[in-house]
Amino acid sequence: MKSAKNILQPEHRPLKTAVLVLDECNTLSFAAAVDPMRAANRLAGRCVFDWDYVSATDEQPMLTSGLTVPGLPLARLEDCELLIVVAGFQLARQATPSLLAGLRRIAAKGTTIAGIDGGPWLMAEAGLLQGHPATTHWEDLENFANRFPEVDCRNDRFTVSDERLTSGGATPAIEMMLHIISTRHGAGFAARVAGLFLYDGPAAPSRPQSRLGSHKHNALTAKANALMEAALDEPLTLTTIADRLGTSPRSLQQQFRLRLGTTPQDHYLHLRLAEARRLVSDTDLSLMEVALATGFTSPSSFARAFRVAHGTSARELRQTRNTPEQANFGSSPQPRSPQSRPDQSRPETPRPTTH
Repeated sequence: MKSAKNILQPEHRPLKTAVLVLDECNTLSFAAAVDPMRAANRLAGRCVFDWDYVSATDEQPMLTSGLTVPGLPLARLEDCELLIVVAGFQLARQATPSLLAGLRRIAAKGTTIAGIDGGPWLMAEAGLLQGHPATTHWEDLENFANRFPEVDCRNDRFTVSDERLTSGGATPAIEMMLHIISTRHGAGFAARVAGLFLYDGPAAPSRPQSRLGSHKHNALTAKANALMEAALDEPLTLTTIADRLGTSPRSLQQQFRLRLGTTPQDHYLHLRLAEARRLVSDTDLSLMEVALATGFTSPSSFARAFRVAHGTSARELRQTRNTPEQANFGSSPQPRSPQSRPDQSRPETPRPTTH
């Protein structure tokens, strides 16, 4: 195996990059990988990134929007300095022996490999993340950690570890790309690239993922939010959360009202019910299992809270998901986790995604 070259250091020459696009990958995740490179080339007035599109097979991959991306089959990719793996759904079907062997072959050349959204799953399946910190989309983190115990699974927006980078979805992928740009061409240049997208978030790997977004959080509320998200099935009391954060319940209440315009209790309930809607829409768990997974021990209290939050009952939402009309418009996504994704052909109408 060749020793890896450090691409995350000041460099003037173009970075030879390949973007491996998997079938049914999120269109926004694909754009998050490519557009920062395009913008960097435009602002620099020269080729900063030199990239090619790569497909898993001879067939052109189709994005969730229905767009297809012509590319060179992975088996014919000879060399690159950075391989970006962009994947989304149907990962069990995507992780073929030939794809995993292709990833190992490229990694053996000393190539830096980055995964976006479902990309880290495929990297881990290929054995490329052993001993590395890594993340994936927050919906899949628990399954990812259970599936790959040899990987240091983290709830970070993106991770950087030697020649391995991973990100949790489209927006974190932009941050990961800005990090690459910053290390090679300076923070000022990366800020100008970010400005083209009206993006002003810090490109810090250790920022946690959040189900409801994090642009209004301060350090205290963000930590409280993370504790809440980690305990949706067994909700913590306000006093417990405050104690773990070394503050008082009153101070925590004040910060939530100041930053988010709500109480910690209402925010916690919002998190639980948002997760409940996702589980009803995206999985085949029974409604009682959904209730228990989101901290409701009483079916009646779960039903009332769900209807108040979403304007419909969980049962009605589940039934609507399964109607032919709903399927035609693709408004109900299938489970993201590879273990539960059906091995089916490309849908007639791409379904929307939430990240």
